[in-house]
Amino acid sequence: MEQESASLKKLSLWQVTVIGIAYMTPMTVFDTFGIVSGITHGHVPLAYLLALTTMLLTAFSYARFSKHSGKAGSAYSYTTESIGPKSGLFVGWCTLLDYLLLPLINVLLAAIYLTALIPNVPYWFWVVISAGLVTLVNCFRIRLLANISLIFVFAPIILMIIFVYLVIQGIGNTQGYEYVLTLNPLWTGPQELLPLVAGASVLCFSFLGFDAVTTLSNETKNPTKTIPYAVLLTTLFGGMIFFTASWFIQLYYPTNARFHHPSEALPEIVLYVGGALFQSIFLCGQIMNTVASGLASHASASRLLYIMGKDNIFPRKYFGTLHAALGTPFFSVLFVGFISLSAIFLNLAQVISLISFGALVAFTAVNLSVFIKFYVKEKQRLGFKNKFFNLFLPLISVISILCLWINLDSSALKFGSCWLAIGLLIFIYKLMKKQNMTLTNTC
Repeated sequence: MEQESASLKKLSLWQVTVIGIAYMTPMTVFDTFGIVSGITHGHVPLAYLLALTTMLLTAFSYARFSKHSGKAGSAYSYTTESIGPKSGLFVGWCTLLDYLLLPLINVLLAAIYLTALIPNVPYWFWVVISAGLVTLVNCFRIRLLANISLIFVFAPIILMIIFVYLVIQGIGNTQGYEYVLTLNPLWTGPQELLPLVAGASVLCFSFLGFDAVTTLSNETKNPTKTIPYAVLLTTLFGGMIFFTASWFIQLYYPTNARFHHPSEALPEIVLYVGGALFQSIFLCGQIMNTVASGLASHASASRLLYIMGKDNIFPRKYFGTLHAALGTPFFSVLFVGFISLSAIFLNLAQVISLISFGALVAFTAVNLSVFIKFYVKEKQRLGFKNKFFNLFLPLISVISILCLWINLDSSALKFGSCWLAIGLLIFIYKLMKKQNMTLTNTC
């Protein structure tokens, strides 16, 4: 087992960070801009700033816990270690909702973009190709995924830089370059707190990459040192990309007035800024971005299943073992790929409504885990430093996340509650099975 584990620990800090950023899908800012601009009345950059601040608080709790625990599994492992296996089971089950659906969303988006580019090919074919390609890559060593993610992350970022240049040039030629230097994207018009919080609650789930990198501890060099830095770097870099891109989009589009379809504004955003050719190139970049996120989210989902399989939450024979030759959780990878094929039957709205519930459960659980582990169990309470990091910071993080809970869509709460009820049934079944085994052994 030690030899097996050592062979997997190959990822460096920057490779883990790149996978985390790929998971965050940097170009998602273009997909959500029209929606959030409508919610915040033209203050998307400010909403991103609020979301980044909230996520940094939670990311610090992830980093603090991962520094003292070499275990992978993110919120599931941290809750199990600090609160107990029963709480860990429920948190892991809720978090699994995100991990399984994010690869599905990326397959769905890739199929939509590819169908738009090549409409003569049926949609279901692109779903099968996208899911198959992502599954195939994830069957191999994690280093291959990191190298591919590096290419697929930087190519879209280059396109974003070109987009920013075209915005500056377009505004400079029509309104004067001094207009580029204004703070209008941040402060123009009335600024109401509740719409900003509502917008931030939508945007926070673009930051799930910092949660995902903690599932790679088993495949990372010096995880107790690398993972905490990777968590914070992923959050910071991702937030900077989102904020910068949204700033220049908001500068060019102060309101949604020019969009015919604000909920699907990406094609119009790039068309008006760069023309039809740039729109086609940008759409290709968006496909690359979606593939990068699909690779990263598929890897994280399969590894969470592997970790839960090792803990016998799922059948260990299938989910809790590594492939002898490939060194990857082969069955878990194939299982996630199979789930992703359901993109043939589902639409984007149905899937997105489920993701927010699991993410907020994970964020809340990790902040509470820091408080219980360090402040309650280990009694690290003396001095301002201990009180700040072990009590006040987790408390502030939970309060900020509660604000997002209040603004959570009602459909997300309904679907999330149904998912939680299924988890409760599984828990009762496993508890009854364990009691029957105990009675059999006693007899």
